[in-house]
This record gives sequence, C-alpha cells and structure tokens, in this order.
Amino acid sequence: MAFLTHLLVCTFGLGSWVAINGLWVELPLLVTELPEGWYLPSYLTVVIQLANIGPLLVTLLHHFQPGCLSEVPVIFTVLGLGTVTCTLFAFLWNVTLWVLDGHHSVAFMVLTFFLALVDCTSSVTFLPFMSRLPAYYLTTFFVGEGLSGLLPAFVALIQGSGLTTCVNVTKPSDTTPSADTTRSIAFPQGANSTFVSDLTGTAHLESRNLPAKFSPLVFFLLLSFMMACCLAAFFLLQRHPRPRESSIEDLLTSQVTLHSIRPREGEDLGPAGPRDSSKAEEQPEEKTGPHHPARLTFIYILVAFVNALTNGVLPSVQTYSCLSYGPLAYHLSATLSSMANPLACFLSMFLPQRSLPFLGVLTVLGTGFGAYNMAMAVMSPCPLMQGHWGGEVLIVASWVLFVGCLSYVKVMLGVILRDRSRSALLWCGAAVQLGSLLGAVLMFPLVNVFRLFSSADFCSLQCPT
Repeated sequence: MAFLTHLLVCTFGLGSWVAINGLWVELPLLVTELPEGWYLPSYLTVVIQLANIGPLLVTLLHHFQPGCLSEVPVIFTVLGLGTVTCTLFAFLWNVTLWVLDGHHSVAFMVLTFFLALVDCTSSVTFLPFMSRLPAYYLTTFFVGEGLSGLLPAFVALIQGSGLTTCVNVTKPSDTTPSADTTRSIAFPQGANSTFVSDLTGTAHLESRNLPAKFSPLVFFLLLSFMMACCLAAFFLLQRHPRPRESSIEDLLTSQVTLHSIRPREGEDLGPAGPRDSSKAEEQPEEKTGPHHPARLTFIYILVAFVNALTNGVLPSVQTYSCLSYGPLAYHLSATLSSMANPLACFLSMFLPQRSLPFLGVLTVLGTGFGAYNMAMAVMSPCPLMQGHWGGEVLIVASWVLFVGCLSYVKVMLGVILRDRSRSALLWCGAAVQLGSLLGAVLMFPLVNVFRLFSSADFCSLQCPT
C-alpha cells in the first residue's frame, strides 16, 4: 500500500513541470522550422513568465479569502487543461500567421501560455495538497518533479532532437569550370581544420542537423500521455486511503520531532485517546517549523534565489556555455543535469540535512558552479579550454553539480516549510514563481537587447590558441 502511494505521488509530481520542460528539450528541433529561429527561446521565456498570473491569483485569493478556493478542483482543472493543450500542440505547433512584419508562431505562443499557466499554477496548488499526506511523501513528490525534466530529456535524446554533425562543403572555384557540383563529406566532430583548399575549390565545415527518429507530433503526444498519467494518479490519490502519519514514524524521520514530543521529567502524559492522538500528530507539525520571523524570511529568500538561478538565469545561457565545446558536451550537460535533479531528491531521502547553515553553504557552492557556467557563456564562442577534452568534462561536471546542489537545497527547504504549516507550502510555491520570474526578467534584456552572449557554431569556430 505504501509503495503504491509513493508511486502515485511520484507520478503526480511528474506533471508539475513536464510540459514546459518538454518544450525546452524539443527547441533544437523546433527552431529549425519556426520563423523565429533561435530567438524563440527568449520569446518562450517571456510567455512563460506572463503565465504567473495564475499563481498570483491563487495566492491573493488564499491571502484575502482564505478557505474560498480548494486546491483539489483547481488541480483537476489545470491537469485536464495541460493534457488537452499538449494534444493540441501535437497538431498546431507549426501553424504560423502573418502579424505586422512577417510570419510568427502565434499558435505556438498561445499554447505555450496555457501550458505555462498549468505548470506555474502547480507550484501553489500541488505543494499545499501534499500537506494532506505524511511528510515523508513530500520527498517522493520532489523526485517526481525532478523526473519531469529527466523523462522529456531522455525522449528527446532518443529522438535525436538538435543533434548536429560537421560536414565538409566544397564551393566550386571560379577558375575550375568542371567543378559544378557541391561535395559533402562527413568529418569527425573534433576536427580542428576549418578551411581546406584543393584543386576543385575551397571547402569549409558547416554544421548540419541530423534527421530526427520521430517527429514533434509523436513527441507532444508522449507529453500528453505523461500529463494524462499525472491526472489519473491524482484521481487515484483522491480515492486512495490516506496513510496515517503515526508518532513512531515521526520519531524515526525527524530528530527535531523526537525532541519536541519528549515528555518533561516528572510529567505524566496519561493515556492517549483518539483526541489526544490527533493532537500529538498535529503538534509536531507546529513545533518542527521555524519560529523566528528572520529565519522564515531567510528560507523564503533562499527559495526565491535558488529558483531564480535554476529556472530563470542559467537555463537562458546553457546553449551559450556548452555549444562552444561541441554538440556532445551540450547534450551531455542537458541530459546529465536533468538526471541530477531526481538523484538529489533520492539523496535527500537517505541523507536529510535540515541545518540552515549547511543549506546556505551548499547554496553558495551551487552558485559557484553556476557562476562558472555563466562565465563560460559570457566568453562564448571562445571559452576556457575550448577544443580540449578537459574543458568539455569541466563544463558538463559544472552543470551537473550546479543542478544537483541546488536541487537538494530546494527539497530540504520544502520539507522544512512543510513541517511548519500548509500555508507555508503555498507561500513556498509563490516564492518559487517569484524567483523564476525575477531571473527571467533579468536575463531577457541581457540576452536579447544588449546581446552580451554570442552563439557558437562548433564546426566553423576559430579561436586563438
């Protein structure tokens, strides 16, 4: 019974961000067919942040009209909307309309808004719902949330989304009339030479996209299936008998709880009747939470900061920081960093650490790895150790450790706030969305207005040695 509940909770958590994560990993394939090209990610970031109107309304209603809005019908609504929108994406993603100065992906933008509305609203509805279950299921929920990035990444990897190869294209020389055709030869991706001259003309390396194993239609239908599984899991959780969070389990899972319910010397607790048992179950939730307002403020600031980095700032520059090292480094960093998220959640199950100084140090460490990634993006297309295997290993490891460290921090902060109250989890979701919004708003002008980052074509890259 407990295993089934863990499975349902994990599947429920999968639906939190699987749709938007699926869009991001499919972008290398979509940009080749949509008129916006590689400017599409910047538009996507703005549309996603506009969808924060959903969690804003939920939070305001909770604050000014507490109890008027139950998260259960809201969750059913957003999951149903997400399933339908993913299905529509499969058939309408490449529909364009003429707007002002040219064709634009209007259908793509509108559907993206509704998908983002689903995922953003999940931050302030899924977490409060998890307060109805025992505390140890919250970590399972975060594992499912981590899988929402991993599973689409694996599907895109199988699909071959955005994989490129270097091709030697020969342009016929004007002095050689007989050379009237273009000769293309596949070169190894690590080839250092950029220009080659022979008797027939001048050759140069160009990057070419490899054909995908299946179309975006199939990919979006798979996303729709994942959202439908999440909807079914939530329906079963409603009908599934809820496990009782006994005081013995509290003793095993939290030393703070053990200390808070330990009887004082000479105190007789008396027999625990049904009413006393319920009080005993509710009391640790209040005692394990942070009491000091400054401590609680620090936790919310930490939540917003961590999510600003992981959801807004660094994802905007991942291509700039990795593509200079080659397509293999980019795909490894994207896939392995997606794996680091659920693995960090699994680690928090067995090695929970609620110490705020420890989480603060881990945040500084993860921020350091993020700073290295940002520095390599600024230095693109000629970052440190470009063309050396050590640079590729370092950038992949930095991305994995960045995501792993900050994912662990996010999980433990959620567990701390869960032990305080249900309302604390709702404000945790609001802090998540606020941090993500601030990170995206900060990066949009830097990437699209001031153009501080330069993209790299690994095949035709020429950097000083």
